[in-house]
Amino acid sequence: MDKLIIKGRNKLYGKVSIGGAKNAALPAMAAAILTSGDVRLSKVPHLADVTTMVALFENMGISTTGYGGTTTDATSGRSVTINTSRMNTYEAPYKLVKTMRASILVLGPLVARYGRARVSLPGGCAIGSRPVDLHIKALASLGADVSIEHGYINVTAKRLTGAKIVFDTTTVTGTENIMMAATLARGTTIIENAAKEPEISSLAEQLVNMGARINGAGTDLIEIQGVDQLHGCSMDIIPDRIEAGTYLIAAAAAGGEVEVTGCNPRHLDALLFKLNEAGIEYSETADSVMVRRNRDTWLKSANIKTQPYPNFPTDLQAQFMVLLTQGDDTGIITETIFENRLMHVAELRRMGADITVENNVAIVRGKTRLMGAPIMATDLRASASLVIAGLIADNVTEISRIYHLDRGYEGMEEKLSKIGAQIERVKA
Repeated sequence: MDKLIIKGRNKLYGKVSIGGAKNAALPAMAAAILTSGDVRLSKVPHLADVTTMVALFENMGISTTGYGGTTTDATSGRSVTINTSRMNTYEAPYKLVKTMRASILVLGPLVARYGRARVSLPGGCAIGSRPVDLHIKALASLGADVSIEHGYINVTAKRLTGAKIVFDTTTVTGTENIMMAATLARGTTIIENAAKEPEISSLAEQLVNMGARINGAGTDLIEIQGVDQLHGCSMDIIPDRIEAGTYLIAAAAAGGEVEVTGCNPRHLDALLFKLNEAGIEYSETADSVMVRRNRDTWLKSANIKTQPYPNFPTDLQAQFMVLLTQGDDTGIITETIFENRLMHVAELRRMGADITVENNVAIVRGKTRLMGAPIMATDLRASASLVIAGLIADNVTEISRIYHLDRGYEGMEEKLSKIGAQIERVKA
């Protein structure tokens, strides 16, 4: 099992190129189930979660070509062509689904096109409950028969029928799943309280390119008029806003001058607002953001509250917490999305962070000089926060269980090394 060794207190200078978004690539791949034509996806990141989806597809008899190839630039992603013409099973087994919650995204497309699906209840990182009941209730509203037996979701339908879906709470994967299912349903489907993330808009664009009729993606009300069939298409995966945000926070914490390229600054507005509030200078172009910081002074403390897009993302909360340890006062973080997304606090405390947790609120006291220590990643975004902590800590930090990191960041140690970090991956 690999671990990362980081020698901290090095300022960062240079450019970091951002890859395709994991959270856009996975639903884009699932959408290929809706057609027998080729779906060609470019800028697909080489990540553990994407590899799991490829393995799931291969287990189902779905062809995925191009993903296993190499690229000259680790940030450019792969061009993957997906074809379902030889698919031979409608089951997503536990042995694959258990490692990745996003595999639930195959449920809607399978039922919409083939009239049946058997998908294991999903697993993934332990940051809290991500209930699938919203998916199940919505599919039932579209006319599907749904049951849960022996840990599997079983769904059948001769053909789904359009309906009005009102989500009790905003759900990204739920919106994606039902949007895909509704493309082949009879009649019109309305999704109210829909998620508004850029990944939703990207998936809708892909589905429209495949022949779907969708309006309102990116707002809280989406209308889908069902069609009889979809066809293949080509699509670029959008830049990963969470990867971009992680490197921006890393540069702000470590000090120096770093340009994050190949991103969409408009997807980062909530983070950039908070970085500015913390005293970080930044400038942007159409596809890049540059941050500058003189690390000889403390940052200004700030408060954040995680909420659905376009507000501050829960996927950047752990990283921003590390930044707040370098503030001039006390910062308050309120986590509203996942109940267990403060597990990294214990590891940060091992490094000397002064953080108190009260229910879903973390009180972060600034002016803290972190010290290197052996620490352990607990989930994907927590692992990124620990890397940032190692970058600013005195002495050496060893991070174990970095397989969490590999689920969402391609070549992080390589990218950081190129801009001045002393970081290496070693066998534990």
